Amino acid sequence: REQARLKASVVEEDTEEWQKDPHFSGLQRVGGVDLSYTKGDESRACASLVVLSYPALEVLYQDCRMVAVSAPYVAGFLAFREVPVLVEAVQRLQQEEPQLQPQVLLVDGNGLLHPRGFGTACHLGVLTDLPCIGVAKNLLHVDGVVRDELHREQVRALQRSGETFPLIGSSGKVLGMVLRSHSNSSKPLYVSVGHRVSLGTAVRLVRACCRFRVPEPIRQVRPRRRRGAAG
Repeated sequence: REQARLKASVVEEDTEEWQKDPHFSGLQRVGGVDLSYTKGDESRACASLVVLSYPALEVLYQDCRMVAVSAPYVAGFLAFREVPVLVEAVQRLQQEEPQLQPQVLLVDGNGLLHPRGFGTACHLGVLTDLPCIGVAKNLLHVDGVVRDELHREQVRALQRSGETFPLIGSSGKVLGMVLRSHSNSSKPLYVSVGHRVSLGTAVRLVRACCRFRVPEPIRQVRPRRRRGAAG
């Protein structure tokens, strides 16, 4: 019921002027978030938030803190376990360095590409009211979308950086986009709308943030995440 209530607030369209500009003029700060669990202990995790400049993609802010995770893992409801501590990370930034608040967040996970159309990127976007984009490295099997031979053929057909094809569910709804983000990697990304951004803009921005396969706001979270988890 809570997911359904929050889902009603998701905005699947561009709401900011910079989103409507082909070169994202006006976009200066892009954030990335992730949660990494301590090996062998699912009750402890490192909640990470980084903010990068755009288009230079240089680190402006970083926060990686060990937190207690109390909610149990339930498939399809991961956001209830992870989003509260990510919201706290965003709130700390807003209080300590408000001038560095990101204009958009890239989330290591899914948005509308979710069994109930309300993944972590949607959940975090609604609670923070920030534009959010889901960026997943693996395909979540939703609404008849599966990694079958046809899907693998479509992935192999992505020859150049920036090439895409849509993920269309049995319902006929476009759930996300498969993106070849870098010419040196044949493994795609699965991009989906989180909140206050259109799918087309989400794909363009993810690609613009990729120096390698994974976009920098998420890639930069990962080494910091590992250091925090080890400390």
